[in-house]
Amino acid sequence: MSNTNKQAVTHQQATIDLSITLLERPSVTPDDDGCQDILSERLTQAGFDCEFMYFGDRDKTGEHAEVKNLWARRGNTDPVICFAGHTDVVPTGDENNWTYPPFTPTLADGYLWARGAADMKTGIAAFTVAAERFVANHPEHNGSIAFLITSDEEGPSINGTVKVIEALEARQEKITYCLVGEPSSTETLGDIIKNGRRGSLGAVLTVTGKQGHVAYPHLACNPIHAALPALAQLTAATWDAGNEYFPATSLQISNINSGTGATNVIPETLEMVFNFRFSTETTEDELKAKTHAIFDEHFADSKAEYAINWKLSGQPFLTPEGKLVSACQQAIKSVTGTDTTLSTSGGTSDGRFIAPTGAQVVELGVRNATIHQVDEKVEIDDLGKLAQIYEGILEGLLLDK
Repeated sequence: MSNTNKQAVTHQQATIDLSITLLERPSVTPDDDGCQDILSERLTQAGFDCEFMYFGDRDKTGEHAEVKNLWARRGNTDPVICFAGHTDVVPTGDENNWTYPPFTPTLADGYLWARGAADMKTGIAAFTVAAERFVANHPEHNGSIAFLITSDEEGPSINGTVKVIEALEARQEKITYCLVGEPSSTETLGDIIKNGRRGSLGAVLTVTGKQGHVAYPHLACNPIHAALPALAQLTAATWDAGNEYFPATSLQISNINSGTGATNVIPETLEMVFNFRFSTETTEDELKAKTHAIFDEHFADSKAEYAINWKLSGQPFLTPEGKLVSACQQAIKSVTGTDTTLSTSGGTSDGRFIAPTGAQVVELGVRNATIHQVDEKVEIDDLGKLAQIYEGILEGLLLDK
């Protein structure tokens, strides 16, 4: 067996073992269920200084805030390469629909089956194994290695990564490179890495008219009728054309609700939920201004009134080709032979909280085919390879060559 193959086998078994240990914990968001304690113990042995950060309401024990976060760091110089991830998972749904119990990790048919197998406990396990192996081989490495692990990524995301970053910024502790272990791969391991994400701007529109009898519309004001011309223009609008990294900004209506349940009553209000996924070609303020201009135009002479409650979930961010992207591409090519593709597609991730600090951010993890699904699973053969890729990235960024 060649040296490379021996290394792959060693990485794989270590990653499988730690993955199973984490996957056995039913850490449904925001409950970490001891996962971070396991990681802290391992990282402490590898020379990391580990710090737990708690934010939010008190948990059921009353001892700590509801959301537990781990910040671990080895080294005190720049550059700082940080592995970011989350130990919380989404609910399982009806466990009877699973082939194997979701919190009894099972190796079968070439896969590791469990809730969190793809999203993203195996990524965290691969991070950990990579860091341990790198430190063992290069104890006097340049810079610093850090872990930012939260239990609030799958929930509201208000007491997790965003709060840890605020705490780090307050003490002027900066991340240079951030590798988010979200499942980015599509067909094969490493075929796609995310070097950016679109922004997400949500809104709740409320249109208020006057309730009345459908037979006497002149005595009422139908908010549905009042809103339709503005909604037609809103959904037909072009917001930007995108650019080489991002598709054009899009708007989607996800819910419209109105009516009293009776067929002969004109309702008083209409409520609509919509969302922009926007590129770096436009801004939050521009989207709001253009939306309000459309509604102002159509409601200028209307008896109905409108209001919009906005919520920004994240700004768009982009890490152009450079040192971090290059290190990822080279490590992937070395381990899998794949020429990776850069992408900004998909939803948001906690990278949106880290990128505004000036850090270069890339998402790289296992295949995303089964995330948030019944029978979530990940290819066993990919686990050792992912740990090797992560170790290769560390070598590319922290060793003199």
